[in-house]
Amino acid sequence: MSRARDFADLASAYSEDALSSRNLIINGGQQVWQRVAATTTTTNGAYNTVDRFSYNKGSSGVYTSTRSTDVPSGEGFSFSNKLDVTTADTSVGAGDAYILKHRIEAQNLIRLAYGTSGAKTITLSFWVRSNKTGTYTINLYKHDNTAYNYVREFSISSADTWEKKELTITPTAGSTSLITNSGGAIDIDNGAGLDINFCLSLGSNYTGSTNDSWSSNGNHYGTSNNINWMDSTSNNFYITGIQLECGSVATEFEHESYGDMLRKCQRYYYVHVEGNDEPLGTGVAEAADLIAWYIYPPVTMRSDPAVVENEGTNYYISYAGTLTDQFDGIKTADRSAKVVYCYADASLNVSGNTTGSGTVVTSHNASSKVALDAEI
Repeated sequence: MSRARDFADLASAYSEDALSSRNLIINGGQQVWQRVAATTTTTNGAYNTVDRFSYNKGSSGVYTSTRSTDVPSGEGFSFSNKLDVTTADTSVGAGDAYILKHRIEAQNLIRLAYGTSGAKTITLSFWVRSNKTGTYTINLYKHDNTAYNYVREFSISSADTWEKKELTITPTAGSTSLITNSGGAIDIDNGAGLDINFCLSLGSNYTGSTNDSWSSNGNHYGTSNNINWMDSTSNNFYITGIQLECGSVATEFEHESYGDMLRKCQRYYYVHVEGNDEPLGTGVAEAADLIAWYIYPPVTMRSDPAVVENEGTNYYISYAGTLTDQFDGIKTADRSAKVVYCYADASLNVSGNTTGSGTVVTSHNASSKVALDAEI
């Protein structure tokens, strides 16, 4: 067979954007854990463990997230996200839902051509294992214009065994035209575009969906077949290798370097300082009791970020020549996606500085932490 024919056959096996940047999921390989890698109780509606993934939980049950080295053999993954039930919910309330969520920025979804007759077929693939076998569901929630839900069942067949799932999702699934009409469009902006929800346990308000179908019902997150994963503190759930791509075939997972993936995650969350004696920035004493400096994130963030920081007595310190000034926290005034103006004043125990002197500001406690948060 000729080299030209070999290349043509290879190209036909891949979707139209299969060579690079084909995975719409950021951190699908669970590489980056800027917030915490240790076992952490998940918080409803919050990002508090692995980067770019958040959690929903019901009112009764509790589950944790841990960075695990248990991964599918020979697939090139270092970590998975391990979820463990710590407080069971044997009877999930009608309005409760336990969900692992990934939210995709709208302007990253232009390639899907949703809202047009040329809307693309997409394929979601991932590796999963659990001691709890049975039927689970994934839900795609499309934001913007008219909100639509797509639901698809998948099964974990063998307990405590890594299984790869490949789910192809057409824009007209369920003989619908919701996505191919104008209401299916996703805006070209930095807001929420598409949620990928892995539904672990769902209350009856959310289980009226038809499998493999789009719906305009905002409560259609799963089918009535969805098991209750929260029913025992023995239950666990591992996931890694999550990939969403254009085309009707799941290609091999797109592995990226840690550095490249970290920069993608830093658009949404960036840890500037963590621990003792790390530099916050260089600035100036604008008054004896006021010092100011700037933080420049390494990448342009999605939006004007919030500053998340640990405060405590003498957590931070400034050096101005022979003068040192320990203080307790950080305030901000002007914030943009590219730079944040920070300051500390008398309310944070700043004092004794020489007006106009330059200063170097650093952390001064093992518990010091300053991060910028621009999550969707």
